[in-house]
Amino acid sequence: MVEIQWSTVSSIYCKDMPPNVYRPHSVTITEFGAIGDGVTLNTKAFQNAIFYLNSFADKGGAQLFVPAGRWLTGSFNLISHLTLSLDKDAVIIGSPDSSHWPVIDPLPSYGRGRELPGKRHQSLIFGLNLTDVIITGANGSIDGQGAIWWGWFRNHTLNYTRPHLVELMYSTNVVISNLTFKNSPFWNIHPVYCSQVLVQHVTILAPLNSPNTDGVSPDSSTNVCINHCYVRNGDDVIVIKSGWDEYGISFAQPSSNISISDITGETRGGAGIAFGSEMSGGISEVRAVGLRIVNSLHGIRIKTAPGRGGYVKNVYIADVSMDNVSMAIRITGNYGEHPDDKYDRTALPVISNITIKDVVGVNIGVAGILEGIQGDNFSNICLSNVSLSVQSAHPWNCSLIEGYSNSVIPESCEQLKSNCRQTPICYDGSGSSAMHVQQPRHTSSTSRLLNPLLELASF
Repeated sequence: MVEIQWSTVSSIYCKDMPPNVYRPHSVTITEFGAIGDGVTLNTKAFQNAIFYLNSFADKGGAQLFVPAGRWLTGSFNLISHLTLSLDKDAVIIGSPDSSHWPVIDPLPSYGRGRELPGKRHQSLIFGLNLTDVIITGANGSIDGQGAIWWGWFRNHTLNYTRPHLVELMYSTNVVISNLTFKNSPFWNIHPVYCSQVLVQHVTILAPLNSPNTDGVSPDSSTNVCINHCYVRNGDDVIVIKSGWDEYGISFAQPSSNISISDITGETRGGAGIAFGSEMSGGISEVRAVGLRIVNSLHGIRIKTAPGRGGYVKNVYIADVSMDNVSMAIRITGNYGEHPDDKYDRTALPVISNITIKDVVGVNIGVAGILEGIQGDNFSNICLSNVSLSVQSAHPWNCSLIEGYSNSVIPESCEQLKSNCRQTPICYDGSGSSAMHVQQPRHTSSTSRLLNPLLELASF
């Protein structure tokens, strides 16, 4: 057996997974009675079309085409070997009637609905135990009409946890590309217990004050590639999860081998890239490069708490630009609530081998707050070649962490200062090796920030 470094495997995987597949059979949603007037409910048309196309699953698969129009629907289920393709002027619209979103069991790694005990609403587009599924288009749109759900959430009148826009469970070979997702009731794209997932060239939009409208949220999933996305929403742009407290620990399915690149994001309520706080099954082997974060609360964030257990380790984040971000880096050891009172208070998370390098930021409020847990220091936190223009007179606040720093402006906290008599070793993103911290060469903050961020500011 020959062991190959994951960074190599990941880059090959992202390049080789085809964003589209030829389907020998194709139908249009109008053939099943759908009317794209934005008023007629088309749930039955989607269900009947997909039921019909199931007969072609073993014959090369099939495509369901959604032409120009506004197609109101409740939740519907996908099948294997299917391409759901939207015209550039097609909009799939989620029904504002909650009864059109079925109630289903909670995820086993969460033990209950994320917001309320008990069950949860099914996503608008849903899939279970599927393989070879493509959701794509010529930048057509999927609009969850989330405002009514956000109102129920704020008024505490929800009966069940809100639905996502897209959720695929226990599925493999999934592609989501070239679409715009708008106004999700809850999280936008949620692959959970999945493998071989490619999300690329998607735009995700929701009001900056919309609650919990996370962008792309791989959850207990492996071999996931997310690239060339623009997200403007009310919570985390990209967030990696793996189950909640004792349920995530028991289910024991980590998120790993995740590649993230070329992401532009803006969020008032979350972070450009986040980990947790539901991370009890473990998160590891994550490589994120080419992140542009503007007008946001946090840039990079790790969220956890006593009782979570699990781990976040072997994380490599590089080539990050920030502008007008309240806090560039935050690691929190006391974040979030628990599903019930049965969690193990002695289950402490392991946070280790976190490398953040080649970061430039302007108009930054605070450089970082890095807080571990008493009796559970977070270790091997490495900062390298980080240059932040910070407004606060106290740029760093660190406690219960250990690690190294090199060429960090403003100077990092005492806990991360390298001992010159030692050779600091930091995770290098390869999954199996480490790198010596070297004196880096700072690139121009102007050249790295202005072009992408000026474009973003005018969006």
